[in-house]
Amino acid sequence: MPVVCAANPKGGAGKSTTILAIASTLAQQGGSVTIIDADPNKPITDWRTGKSTLPIQVISDATEGSIRDLINTAASEAQFVFVDLEGTASRLASRAIIRADLTLIPLGGSALDAKQAARAVGLVRESEEDIGRKLNFTLAFNRTSPPPFTRRIEREIADQMRSNDLPVLSTHLYRREAYNAMFMERLSLFELDPRQVNGLEAAVDNAVQLTGEVLELLRGAAAERAA
Repeated sequence: MPVVCAANPKGGAGKSTTILAIASTLAQQGGSVTIIDADPNKPITDWRTGKSTLPIQVISDATEGSIRDLINTAASEAQFVFVDLEGTASRLASRAIIRADLTLIPLGGSALDAKQAARAVGLVRESEEDIGRKLNFTLAFNRTSPPPFTRRIEREIADQMRSNDLPVLSTHLYRREAYNAMFMERLSLFELDPRQVNGLEAAVDNAVQLTGEVLELLRGAAAERAA
């Protein structure tokens, strides 16, 4: 079953938010989902201690030595496996990237985020050299402004990434109160109270659209392997 990891050596790049938004959308749609929380801060492990009833299994004891076996076991049991990686370039991160069917590189719309995302791309390239084959990855913008309020720097950074032949998701995970509320309330987007969270419906639609684009990439990768 497909394995998706989120990698960026910059802490606070939106890895956990991106992973949880997609994973919870798939679980809400009936998918079997496991998240391996390899972030030392354990944000998704903490989220799982809440009252969410979504059937998402969270594994929080990943180490450099165990990450490969954890991914393989989870992939044999769940329809979708997500790995939330630590905010450093490490051997654990490299092992997860090599095993993943898709690596998401979350970044915000700032020059610093773009620089750190470039380091994550470099980590993927190094992993490709180690195993002698191409790996699927894409940049995934988050915490950007939704249209028509998109900032010029956000557009310029996205255009620059594409001009450098780097894959970029068309769907951004926009700056929404609901994404912070997921972690504050320890609930999924689908369980939050729309009376208490501004723009919740828009955030749900945004997460569903992002999930659909990620699924299309995974289907394309599967088709390439089968060809």
